[in-house]
Amino acid sequence: MGVNEKLQTYVDTLNSMDDMMDRYTWLMEFGKKSVTIPEQHRLKEFEVPGCQSQTWLVPHFTYDDKIYFTADSAALISKGMVCLLADVFSNSTRSDIASFEQKELNGLNLDNLLTPGRRNGVYSMLKVIQSYGQHKDQTSQT
Repeated sequence: MGVNEKLQTYVDTLNSMDDMMDRYTWLMEFGKKSVTIPEQHRLKEFEVPGCQSQTWLVPHFTYDDKIYFTADSAALISKGMVCLLADVFSNSTRSDIASFEQKELNGLNLDNLLTPGRRNGVYSMLKVIQSYGQHKDQTSQT
């Protein structure tokens, strides 16, 4: 399943809920259920700048040019969003990531779901993911 298909799954899930509070709760529960990254990956180099709470996004490069991401955050709503994006972009190639445009996140209705500060954090998360997609360095962070 590609990036857009995975994103659409989350868009459909969130948009199936009529109440915005239900969407917010789902996102926090998603964060609670997501794996916590090991302490050795909670490094400054993996922190996402522009997030209201400490948020980490760790790339894992494979030999077949795929990138996997693990993520975590000190706040549940941020953790839900960064883990959602990590899942959407995991198992992607650099070209999959490079061809993704920020406007494709519009289906998540972030304007209604998140405060402006948290929304900016999500866009910072996306920028970090896209920057890893541009790196030619095959160093694994496992």
